[in-house]
Parts: sequence; structure tokens; C-alpha cells
Amino acid sequence: MAKPVNRMPPLYILRHGETDWNATGRLQGRFDSPLTQRGVAQAKAQNSILGRHDLAGFKAISSPQGRAFRTAEIALEGVCADIQTDARLSEIGLGDWAGMDRGALIRSEKVRSGFDLYERAPNGEGFDVLYARCDAFLGTLTGPSVLVTHGITSRMLRVILLGKSLAELRKIEGGQGIVFYLENRVQKLLRERA
Repeated sequence: MAKPVNRMPPLYILRHGETDWNATGRLQGRFDSPLTQRGVAQAKAQNSILGRHDLAGFKAISSPQGRAFRTAEIALEGVCADIQTDARLSEIGLGDWAGMDRGALIRSEKVRSGFDLYERAPNGEGFDVLYARCDAFLGTLTGPSVLVTHGITSRMLRVILLGKSLAELRKIEGGQGIVFYLENRVQKLLRERA
């Protein structure tokens, strides 16, 4: 059951660009791999998107994981100065399955999608713990912010901000090279202009 969300400041939420492991289907979790050329291009597209908006007074906060922080450096260049980090924006912990092949695990565990792996990973974090971590982070925001994070963490933040139930996690839109803008429990997807 979704809980009421207090009024939040305007937020831009970005997922990191594609990494080597994204491209080859490996689960990253708390592990890291570098951005691909496509991932760098996606971060540059996010920079172009953010550059069309007035971010005066916005704070930039990134996951400390390399792929997110590198994306933040590119996406926020010339747009938002100082980038702070907060470990609560890190990706969901995958325990024993971090670094493993997503497709092989889906087949061996007989699950319908990769989402099921995030909840079932031995010694992993699980969705309830991630929800609590993201909710605690959001409770500390005092003003407009740009958040640079990861696929599942981005979805969880937006589930909370939109007042949706945890069951909606797999249905909420994601993606790389785009930006989500949230204000007053409304989400808007921003893309680079063609």
C-alpha cells in the first residue's frame, strides 16, 4: 500500500548511461563497469536535455558508484556546478548474483524477468530494504535537486514520489539517455530534441 507523500521539491532524476555490463547482460548491483561509447552519448543527451531548463538553485546529488558519478559529470557539465554523492542513491544490492549473467539466471531460476532476480538474490538487498533507503533519502531533500542514480533505484524513487505501491515497480518506465522531471506527484519524461 502506498503511503502519502509529503510535498517534495522539483526533481530531475537520471539513470546512468549504458555500461559494458549493461551491453553484455551482466548484473551490476554494487559492482561497477565503465560507460560504453553509447553510455557517454546518452549522458551527453541528458546534458542537452538539462541545458534547456533553468537549474539555478538546484543541487546535484549522485550515487557514488562510478557509472553514475561519471554520468553525472557529463550530464551536469556547464549546467550544475558542485556534484555531491549520497550512498542511498546506489543501486540495489544483488548479493551473490552481482556480476552474473542476467539471461542465464533468468533461465536457471525460472523467473519471468530480471525484476524477479532483484528480489530473490541470495544475500541481496530486496525491494523492501531499497524502498526504506530511498524513502529515507527523499526525506532529507530540502530543495530542488538533480538526482543521478541507477535503473532500479530510479524506479523506486519515482514509485515513492508518485505515491504508487511497490507492486507498480516493474510497470514504471525506465531508460537511459532520458530525464524524468517530477513535481507535485506528476512525472514528465524529457527526451533530447530530434
